[in-house]
Amino acid sequence: MQYLHFIVNPISGKGKHNISLNFIHQFFDKEQYKIEVVYSGHKKHAVELAKQAVTQNPDVIVACGGDGTINEVASALVGTSIPLGIIPVGSGNGLASNLQISRNIQKAFQTLKGLKPSNIDVGSVNGIYFFSNMGLGIDALIIKKYESFPTRSLYTYVKASLFSATQYKPRKATVSLNNQQFEIRPFLLFVSNSNEMGYNMSLTPKASLQDGLLDVLAIPKTTFLQKLYFGGLILSKKVEKFKKAQIHQTQQLTVHFQDNQSVEAQIDGEFYSLESQIINIELLPKALKVITD
Repeated sequence: MQYLHFIVNPISGKGKHNISLNFIHQFFDKEQYKIEVVYSGHKKHAVELAKQAVTQNPDVIVACGGDGTINEVASALVGTSIPLGIIPVGSGNGLASNLQISRNIQKAFQTLKGLKPSNIDVGSVNGIYFFSNMGLGIDALIIKKYESFPTRSLYTYVKASLFSATQYKPRKATVSLNNQQFEIRPFLLFVSNSNEMGYNMSLTPKASLQDGLLDVLAIPKTTFLQKLYFGGLILSKKVEKFKKAQIHQTQQLTVHFQDNQSVEAQIDGEFYSLESQIINIELLPKALKVITD
């Protein structure tokens, strides 16, 4: 009998998914599967629930939610032998999209039944894990503003982006990677492990979850019109046409902000305030098992 442990964010996707024990048993025979369902109640709760689940040694721990919930559950599984299952019922669903896991719940359940684990790379920011991407530029302000709105949707994301384009002030930083250094006031300093950032948008279309490298997109301070132009390139998936873009691949980088303020970041679509001015970002190769088709 296979033991599947589900961790459900009940408010993901506006709470319309209705994932419950009875619902799951419609697709998983009680004679073949042991199913346990627990619900997260607040930010970071899913991390605690996943750590508790690890001690019960299930065959799979399944995150049901958006990128934030998936990040929390996956963070407890890094370096363990227990694979992550994903039921994407959030708003962006970037990691699930990259892994080609269907947003149709029944199809995602079929993927779980296949029990085909693949190892993927994991990123780390000062010890905080990320699986899709993180950023230290305008995207951090966008997420901060996005989280302040009562609803989450593509329209809300665009509105937060437009607001941030008028308010964001780049800070001077030194970036060290691949035995070189450069100074920048980053409009965008985006580090990606995957080719999908949610809402079917991508800043790093060539990034891979299994290539042992992080893709870095650095864009210096820009004018307002350049910001609008860059936003249009994001929506049309033609970021490479932005002439100011600096693109790198690396296993590790350090970003040193040259003031004494805390550093605002987005990590897998969640806002963080990092107390250190030195940000160490590194790749952990093949550190997470994930159930995919």
